[in-house]
Amino acid sequence: MRLTDDLIATDIAAYLEKHENKSLLRFITCGSVDDGKSTLIGRLLYDSKMIFEDQLASLEADSRKVGTQGENIDFALLVDGLAAEREQGITIDVAYRFFATDKRKFIVADTPGHEQYTRNMATGASTADVAILMIDARKGILTQTRRHAFITTLLGIRRLVLAVNKMDLVDYDETIFNDIVDDFYAFADELATDLEIQPIPMSALAGVNITNRSNETDWYDGPALMEYLENVPVGDRRLNTAFRMPVQWVNRPNLDFRGFSGQIASGTIKPGDRVKSMPSGKQSTIERIVTADGDLPEAIAGQSVTLTLADEIDASRGDAIVTADDPTEVSDQFQVRLLWMNEAPLLPGRRYLLKIGAKTVTATVNAPKYGIDVNTLSDVPAKTLELNQIGVTTISLDQPITFDPYDVNRNLGGFILIDRMSNDTVGLGLIDFALRRASNIHWQSMDVDRNALAEQKGQKPAVLWFTGLSGSGKSTIANALQKRLFALGKHTFSLDGDNVRHGLNRDLGFTDADRVENIRRVANVAKLMSDAGLITLVSFISPFRAERRMARNMMADGEFIEIHVDTPLDVAEQRDVKGLYKKARAGEIKNFTGISSPYEAPENPELRIDTVNRNPDDAAEEILDYLKEHGFLGV
Repeated sequence: MRLTDDLIATDIAAYLEKHENKSLLRFITCGSVDDGKSTLIGRLLYDSKMIFEDQLASLEADSRKVGTQGENIDFALLVDGLAAEREQGITIDVAYRFFATDKRKFIVADTPGHEQYTRNMATGASTADVAILMIDARKGILTQTRRHAFITTLLGIRRLVLAVNKMDLVDYDETIFNDIVDDFYAFADELATDLEIQPIPMSALAGVNITNRSNETDWYDGPALMEYLENVPVGDRRLNTAFRMPVQWVNRPNLDFRGFSGQIASGTIKPGDRVKSMPSGKQSTIERIVTADGDLPEAIAGQSVTLTLADEIDASRGDAIVTADDPTEVSDQFQVRLLWMNEAPLLPGRRYLLKIGAKTVTATVNAPKYGIDVNTLSDVPAKTLELNQIGVTTISLDQPITFDPYDVNRNLGGFILIDRMSNDTVGLGLIDFALRRASNIHWQSMDVDRNALAEQKGQKPAVLWFTGLSGSGKSTIANALQKRLFALGKHTFSLDGDNVRHGLNRDLGFTDADRVENIRRVANVAKLMSDAGLITLVSFISPFRAERRMARNMMADGEFIEIHVDTPLDVAEQRDVKGLYKKARAGEIKNFTGISSPYEAPENPELRIDTVNRNPDDAAEEILDYLKEHGFLGV
């Protein structure tokens, strides 16, 4: 630091230029809880003299008040900033810190070790070049150690520091260190063939092997941690791949300017280069590379720019500008690796929002092909994914997107899943490849379309979706209505929950995941019947709003009519025509709606039928009047 101090004092401009041209390394600390991650980063900040005097005074005061090291400085407090973190002595959120040495600049992410906060760890790892995997020398390799190692390699990190910490608590025993290293290498053989591992024995609290090699481990001949971090190759792999820029904004300040703004995800670009707009595939040539500081002769990965093109082509937010001779792929079906990040399990068949870059689409996640055991890295059967579980599955989107496999391009191959109701991020996914069937299967247009079929029948297609508790009277009302429609000469079909489970859905049970799949199949059948011009009566409990919304979105505008057969639980239970409530109360039926499984009542149904104060015939007449009033029954 002496040379840096002298340069600041004598030539500040030269110092700033030198500092600006330093390489930047992004790394994370990860591992199991209480292995010393925050302490290590605090020590790095302290030893690199990146703490101001007022910060140091505050740190010393906080160490005496809430620290865990007695009268000594508790370095973990430099990054554990949340009140809950200081109270519990743990890391909860990801903390990012910047520091620099004479050789290099660093951005470090301190990630939590608790299994509960694995999703936060994955967030920090998604942009890192190096992972420091902390291991408590007293405990060795734990399940969370393996999970974090697997996630870092899953997310593309190929340089890993195996930091065996707290060596001072085992008297710097070389045998203990070697045993931990051997155990990890045996595990790491299955992680990635190109993984580079650097084991380092250390004590973050005592500063052993942090900035310099220490005499306490004279048997160790490798680098100190800071020596490794300063010299590990950083080369930005994004520069050596094809040009990609997701469009974040179509920049149109006036009639004379139209550009496409975004951050370059990979590759380089210069005026005159041929590019394509994906997924449309339209080609053009780069005319200008515009920035706030003027036009550039060339732009590279990581820069945020606005590109103007020689031709007027269609591109909007979420599309990508890519090199013309090596474009991205386009598909709407993929195999993906998925890390589930929500306490509620994955429900196969449910629709989630998928966000990839600036593009947000609706995705249906299918049942996992298999889960992955983080201890053995072996495939295990899985019908769903629980919190922090990793699995391989397939997804289908409501529209094609442009992408690269994650192993080729992180930015265009990584995505998150968002719950449509809560807006919570529930999953992190990596695209492996597009499914072949996505390009082999095409929609076959028919000369006799749905409008012609409906006109022939003298009616408008409709899907009457009866939802309510078991025993509410859904099937009874639907039956009464169908008889009236038949008498009027209308063409109908009825899909009843019990009847469908005798055939199409006989393989499904009554778990939440099975209920989601049950409705997904029925909604697709109802859609086909709607295309045939029929008035379709669907009588299912369909307990979840998300699946009823999914069914609604599949139909043409105004065609889906949600009918809430509203019967209080106590009334439905008193009726108990099939004796199901009695069995459910006795524990003989699991996952019974209203008893051991939730029912989410419609918020804005087209019709609400009160079956406490009216009989099925009156209810059928009310629905019939609605159909007449809205023109579904023709002239």
